[in-house]
Amino acid sequence: MAVSVLTPPLAGSAMVDPFGRTINYLRVSVTDRCDLRCFYCMSEDMTFLPKADLLTLEELDRLCSTFIDKGVTKLRLTGGEPLVRRNVMSLVRSLSRHLKTGALRELTLTTNGSLLEKYAQELADCGVRRINVSMDTLDPDKFRAITRWGDLGKVRAGIDAAQAAGLKVKINAVALKGLNEDEIPSLMEWAHGRDMALTLIEVMPMGDVGEGRIDQYVPLSLLRARLAAKFTLTDLQEDTGGPARYVSVAETGGKLGFITPMTHNFCESCNRVRITCTGTIHTCLGHEDASDLRKPLRASPDDALLGATIDRAIGLKPKGHDFIIDRRHNRPSVSRHMSVTGG
Repeated sequence: MAVSVLTPPLAGSAMVDPFGRTINYLRVSVTDRCDLRCFYCMSEDMTFLPKADLLTLEELDRLCSTFIDKGVTKLRLTGGEPLVRRNVMSLVRSLSRHLKTGALRELTLTTNGSLLEKYAQELADCGVRRINVSMDTLDPDKFRAITRWGDLGKVRAGIDAAQAAGLKVKINAVALKGLNEDEIPSLMEWAHGRDMALTLIEVMPMGDVGEGRIDQYVPLSLLRARLAAKFTLTDLQEDTGGPARYVSVAETGGKLGFITPMTHNFCESCNRVRITCTGTIHTCLGHEDASDLRKPLRASPDDALLGATIDRAIGLKPKGHDFIIDRRHNRPSVSRHMSVTGG
């Protein structure tokens, strides 16, 4: 079998994987911890990484800056819940220097919104222009059931604060069989009524969460068909740099996105890699691939070794992911939890 060999790019040039895809989008988990325990993402009694294993904020800054030097123009901070990381705003402020130089076009984050009221204005002051908020329901009781102890009121207050600060908000909702699938039309109308796009996401089989994914999974093709019976959906060609495919909704004037790792492999246009809070790079969300960046990061104050390690990792990026829901053994396709991977 022929093996694709990627020639390492020159310093400062774009990162291109073996399949010709330019890598310009980096998602970085600043912590595996979260103040919620959404049942499709985490088990109730999660064992988190020792804090000593995490990269320092200074190391995360250096790592992100190296990727920016190598062509990354969009940087998303994730978790876990990124805003629970102590002093995380110092990292955001530091990274914002790349916005000022023009090297970075967008600095953003994905959050559960529980701490957003506190940090929204500061995020805007740092040059963050839009954020994603994960919220699966408008029902406070359902929200508490999904998150195990979350307070929907705090999230909605965070969204209010974000919009007041001038941040563009997009709502992410995981479609959950028998729980919120009938609520999707009202959630969409609420989001669009507040000038927020809504993106629906299929359950991904990542990590052991103590529950069967087959009991949670609903294909978005089914939900789209239901919505199309009530609303006029028109496909949009726009690309926001992520895996979502968008439609416009004539009746609401808003945008609706679909992220479908189970029913449609969207890998042909993948432009992103993920870094964990311990410095591991995953070039594919749906593979067990991993390369250690912490060792070269700490081995030398010079970035040559780190850059070479990044180039090797990009050269191993697979063509597509391996997500399946294992109906025979009811086990995840990928053993690591989403909170560890970086959203």
